[in-house]
Amino acid sequence: MNENLFNPEYLPRWQKGYEPDEFLTHFEKIPLRIYPDAGEASVFIAGEIATLIHSRQDQGKNCVLGLATGSTPVKIYDELVRLHREEGLSFRNVITFNLDEYYPMDPRSVQSYHRFMHEYLFDHIDILPENIHIPDGRLKKEEVWEYCRQYDRQIREAGGIDLQLLGIGRTGHIGFNEPGTPVNASTRLVTLDHITISDAASDFFGEENVPRMAITMGTGTILRSKKIILLAWGEGKAATMQKAVEEPVSDLLPASFLQNHPDTLILLDTAASAELVRIKTPWLLGPCEWDDTLVRKAVVWLCQKVSKPILKLTDRDYNDNGLAELVTELGPDNKINIRIFNELQHTITGWPGGKPNADDTTRPERALPYPKTVLVFSPHPDDDVISMGGTLARLVQQGHQVHTVYQTSGSIAVFDDDVLRYLDFVNGYSAIFNNEISGSGEIYDNVKSLLGNKQPGQVDTPEVIEMKTAIRRGEARAACRFIGIPDSQVHFLNLPFYNTGSVKKNPVGEEDIRLTVEILQQIKPHQIYAAGDLSDPHGTHRVCLDAIFRAIERLKQEEWLAGCRIWLYRGAWQEWDLDQVAMAVPLSPEEVHIKRNAIFKHQSQKDRPLFPGIDTREFWQRAEERNHATAVLYDKLGMAEYQAIEVFVRIQ
Repeated sequence: MNENLFNPEYLPRWQKGYEPDEFLTHFEKIPLRIYPDAGEASVFIAGEIATLIHSRQDQGKNCVLGLATGSTPVKIYDELVRLHREEGLSFRNVITFNLDEYYPMDPRSVQSYHRFMHEYLFDHIDILPENIHIPDGRLKKEEVWEYCRQYDRQIREAGGIDLQLLGIGRTGHIGFNEPGTPVNASTRLVTLDHITISDAASDFFGEENVPRMAITMGTGTILRSKKIILLAWGEGKAATMQKAVEEPVSDLLPASFLQNHPDTLILLDTAASAELVRIKTPWLLGPCEWDDTLVRKAVVWLCQKVSKPILKLTDRDYNDNGLAELVTELGPDNKINIRIFNELQHTITGWPGGKPNADDTTRPERALPYPKTVLVFSPHPDDDVISMGGTLARLVQQGHQVHTVYQTSGSIAVFDDDVLRYLDFVNGYSAIFNNEISGSGEIYDNVKSLLGNKQPGQVDTPEVIEMKTAIRRGEARAACRFIGIPDSQVHFLNLPFYNTGSVKKNPVGEEDIRLTVEILQQIKPHQIYAAGDLSDPHGTHRVCLDAIFRAIERLKQEEWLAGCRIWLYRGAWQEWDLDQVAMAVPLSPEEVHIKRNAIFKHQSQKDRPLFPGIDTREFWQRAEERNHATAVLYDKLGMAEYQAIEVFVRIQ
């Protein structure tokens, strides 16, 4: 059981924004702090900015800020707006220079960084309009070179950037300085890397709509800033951050240039820190506190490093790979091996709801009560079958009362063509039975006209959103029926935070929590399954999980909740590491096919998902590969060989 997985108090002191002991940062070439979550880190950064603004005000000077866009700094801007409204922080002495803008780009477009900055910050504070500088995406191409020279000149004339905020892209870019950028590059027009274009596809409703160029502040311009703070949140940034911080400087990873800046600070949340040596393999740095989770993590790592199953590890394997301390404290080797082998073996169960009339002492789930009432939360209308379709089918087959609760409509992930295809069906149905559905022809013509004139990234009309919602709901019901879940046990919350009509979502609100509380109270489950796949690039999974946790907090006095176990699944974007896994459900080849066919019921997501993220394969392919890889890993550790395994973390 990993009940501390999302508990900030579980983090060692050096992970919570404090300066760690020197030996822990041996491999890190840039000062770096790790926070439990992006919110806490963002409050810290906003406080640093506010202190700098006050200091410049006391000196009678302007404060020059370099600002970034995207989801990373949003909470910083929220906190700055709060400081302005509630604590009187004035921005009248602040001059801002934004890092970049797509080219070409109308500032009124929903994807424009100009619009982003005004919506999230500038429209809510007292900054002087003439002090705002954002690259202009409307320029003629022949005007861009001189404009960029002037942009750098304006920064110098303002006295240089006092504090520059940076995010980081998957290619390691800062601003839009892609791999191959020289260290002294100035502000300029650049061509975007194909990975950057792919990552931006969801914002533009398709890769084909992403601009191929951008105006960006250069690496040389950035590095002249007096202080730089780089931020990264989420598992998707972990590998890139490890390279930028721990590996040698290279123009193939422009963020690594920050290693040579005299005053740079990097702030990560725990997810983005996962690949750092001090997090991934802390035993290579010095003494460790060997709790159960760390011991399992070390043994699984060692097995993979030396290509041996657990029960074949020797003292020499431990000693030669930085784990002599573990053997000294908890050894000998066979004692550690047997302990971890048994732990992992006991995670494996064919009875995810608990096996009735069986000794459940070493099983991950209780035998009683039986049958159980099970509630499966799914952020989008297909995450349940993608991530735990085999387990879902097994729970139904074993007699449990399974409820699926779809938290959002998933409407923005439906192609416009699918709307027309379904309307074609309605028209065809009317013609075949000579029973025209009221207004269907007019609706079809209107929607076809709307979609035909729709601009890339344009928000759908309410009518089109409703149609796309209906498509996703029908597919979800079809998948549930295929598995054996009746329509009466399929629920759609349609949480309001999602209903912006665009990829960018609102934070969790009171209505989201209320709806989640109501469904929990209505069902009163013995088991809750929820998505812990926080690598979801659109943030929906994070907000949905937040709504669940906040609802559970409000219900903590309820008697039924005391007997409820909460399991987190992954699969659409990433899989759990085995040191975290508390339950592993093996799937036979037949069950893999059942899961695949359930996923296929989501026809609007078949062949090519609208928002594929960094993995362009279909969701069923991703899920099968991950489930098979997990089974292979269990096999290599010395367990029984299975076709596929779905794994879960327990948090209560």
